[in-house]
This record gives sequence, C-alpha cells and structure tokens, in this order.
Amino acid sequence: MVFPIVGGTQSTGFEIDGSYMIDDAAASGLARFGNNSRDGNTFTIAFWVKRTKLGASQLVNSKVEDSGVNAFVFMFDSNDRIDIGGQPASGSGAGGHRTVIVTNNRFRDTAAWYHIVYRQDTTQSTASNRHRLYVNGVETDNGTYAALDQNVAFAYFYNASSYPYAIGNDERDNTYANYYMADHHYTDGVSNEPGAFAETNDNGVWVPKQYTGSHGSYGHYLKFLNSDGGSGTTAIGGHDYTTGSASTIGADSSGNGNHFHVQGYGTKNRTTDSPSNTFATWNILDTRQGATFAEGALKVTTGSSQRSYVTATQGVKNGKWYMEIKSKTATGSSYVGFCDLSDLNQNTANTLGDLSNEARVNDSGSFEKNNSTTSGWAGSFDNNDIISLLLDADNNRFTVAKNGQYADGSGNYDESSPTAYISYTAGNFMTFACGDGAGAASVVYECNFGNPMFDISSGNSDAEGHGNFEYEPPSGYFALCSKNLAEYG
Repeated sequence: MVFPIVGGTQSTGFEIDGSYMIDDAAASGLARFGNNSRDGNTFTIAFWVKRTKLGASQLVNSKVEDSGVNAFVFMFDSNDRIDIGGQPASGSGAGGHRTVIVTNNRFRDTAAWYHIVYRQDTTQSTASNRHRLYVNGVETDNGTYAALDQNVAFAYFYNASSYPYAIGNDERDNTYANYYMADHHYTDGVSNEPGAFAETNDNGVWVPKQYTGSHGSYGHYLKFLNSDGGSGTTAIGGHDYTTGSASTIGADSSGNGNHFHVQGYGTKNRTTDSPSNTFATWNILDTRQGATFAEGALKVTTGSSQRSYVTATQGVKNGKWYMEIKSKTATGSSYVGFCDLSDLNQNTANTLGDLSNEARVNDSGSFEKNNSTTSGWAGSFDNNDIISLLLDADNNRFTVAKNGQYADGSGNYDESSPTAYISYTAGNFMTFACGDGAGAASVVYECNFGNPMFDISSGNSDAEGHGNFEYEPPSGYFALCSKNLAEYG
C-alpha cells in the first residue's frame, strides 16, 4: 500500500503551529500518571509524527506496570513497522502479552509527516471493528491483526504505582525516541475515524483538521505550543513525574487538566516544523561515509577520517533560499555549500564541491567549485560562527555571510548585500549541503533551516513570516519549507 504524504503544498483551513522535537540524546519525553476510571474498552489515539531515526525501536506511547501487566505499547519497531501490543487488564487473556497490530508496511519517509490514528472499541460485536489503524487517512490492510475478545479492556493510561503513561520514552529501561510530534489526541470512551482529525484538501493532500468532538472525562489534547519545559519535584525511578503545568509544552488543551510533565526539555525542543508547514532537515537516509544525525536531524556528525557530505530533504529549481549553520569543530576541512541532487547518484566518495555543479565554502577561507578555488571569498570561519548560506536559484548563484555580514570578495564583511558569489548552471534540483574533506576528522554541524537546532537570540523570520533565524534573511530570500516551496519553488 502507498500512503499519501504531507509536504510541498499549502494546507487549508485549520493549521498546526508547531511541534515537539523528541530526541534520545536529550532524554526528552513526556509523562504523567493516569486514572483508573479511564475506559479501557473504547478510546482513540491520534497524532502527527515526523521520524528522524530509522532501524531502531522508537516508542510513541506506553503504559507499563512494574510487573509488565496492565500494559499498552505503541511503537515503531526496528523494522520501521507500527507495532501495537500489551497486556489486557480484564477479559480473556488478561495478564498475558497480546499482539494487537504489527503492520507489514514500513514507515521510512523522514521528509514527511505521518498522521496516525488507532481506534479501539471492544464492545463491538464484529471482531474486525474492535481495533483499527489508519495512516494518512488510509486504513492499513495487511500485517498481523490479533482478534481482540469482545469487551476486553486495555490499561491505556491507567494509573500505575511505579511507571506513568509516557510519550517518547520507555520508563522500564530509560530508552528514548527520535521524532517530531504534533497535535496529539487521546479520546477517552470515544472511538473516532481519522476524518475527525484531518481531511483531504483540494490538492489531494491529507492535512490537519480542527477536532470538535469530545476527549471524554479523562482524555487529553497536546498542542505543544508553549515554550516552557517546567520542572517537577517527585522523583520516581530517577525521574520527575509530578503533574505538569498549563504553562509548559506538555499542557493539556482538552479542558480536563491532564497536563504532562516534560523530561529533558530545552528551548529548541519546541519547533516551527509542523504538518501544516514542513521544514527541511538533513536527510538521514543520506549516510555516506558514516555520517550520523541527532537533534531532529538538524545536527550532523560527518564520518571519521573520510570525506563525506550530507544533503537537505528539500530541493529547488526556482526561488531564493536561506539557511544558517554552525561548525562546532572547524578543522580546516569544514565545508558548507550546495549541490546538485543529481550528483547523489555519482561517486559517493567525492567531497562537496568536487563535481561540476556543486560549491563549498571552506572554513580556511575560499570559495571552491569543481575541486578548485574560485575568486569571491577570502574569509574564514571558526567554531560557533553562524554562517548564512544563500541559494539564488533564479539567477543561479550561491553566496555566504559570516555572523550577519556578507563577503565582498576580499575577506571583509562590511557589505550590506551579497556581492561575492559562485555561479552554477541551471537545470536540476539544488539543495544545501555540508561535509568535510578527505582525511579530515569528524566535523559537527548545528543547522537551522528555520527550525533552529542552536539557540537563537534575535528571532528573525522571512518576509512571509516563516522560520526563526538569528539573522534577517535578505529581501526576496525565504526559509526552505513546504509553504514557501508551494509559493516560490
């Protein structure tokens, strides 16, 4: 089955304003204690997710007791399938593990948002109606589907003495996940179709829709809008699980006051990336020469002692595009620039800028193209300098600024406009890239396509109001995101 994806088109109607970036390096996630009065027979889980790590178990929702009973687990498994299972609290099979659903479909698109809806109603007389799974509005129709006994109750979000209900982490072994999450609903006692949360727009794209139904007495709605992570006071298993606050990113907007405690939160965990406006990240499927990714695929570490580079998830033929990048380990072979996406099918041992329609800025002070130095930039950059990359696909040129000042071709940064640039030949899709040179040690980059990984002190958007940048994008330049691609790409 082919699932439709979100990206490259403007959404209509209701829009989601941001997301929560969950990352294992930061041990980030959400948790709260549940309530034993919740309906274990009938409920809906609905959310949007953008994946940033594949090939490893990634927990989405979990509720596990000390002994493993009264459990409910929703995850992507190590084969990138959706895996739902647990142990019923009542009915036939209570106290024993039950596989609920394991899909045959693999979910490996890291450039798009998936909308996932799991609905359960074990009071239904027809077994096939007791639990159903949808991805982007399409019901999955293959995989392992265990028949749930009528009236069996799962302990989803029930209270536990030692382990809370969690999003993004498994409190049994302190493991954490990697993805962006948006618009998370739990409707207690209500089994909803996916059309309650999303719809198909005029372009045939599955997009968010305002949910107007009930969350039940004990449900929740997480918008992830607040910038505060908050703090807790009660430690269980080394972590805090006090009830969250309405002022934090874990705030419940259902009206039930079921706020979540926030774990491992930083200001960058609240992002501008959303199903309504998808921002570029680094392409985690582009792992040439051992590159690794973290922090929502906005932090990349190149392979050790090898030439390598990685590319963004969005490419352009038209328009003017802006991003910011920091080298955390400038080595003399730190390269940032752009490449022709058709180059990805060529020799993967090349360094960024070796091929004809690529260019790089070297941290030691040169514009380079076709593996040779060109005139145009005699500057250099060091650790933590913010390098602005500008790709003008209308006029086929690439230029650069350091800490907000543009190069003038002589190593000065006094210019108010980008006068030094590298030209390229139009025709193919171009995108931003970063990497290192042959024999260089690993280089670490922190990047900002408008959804910053590094801390921002200024907060500048482009002329359309999209993105969050340290420096103001020049007139006519835009953040690389789906709304701008629809308008200018």
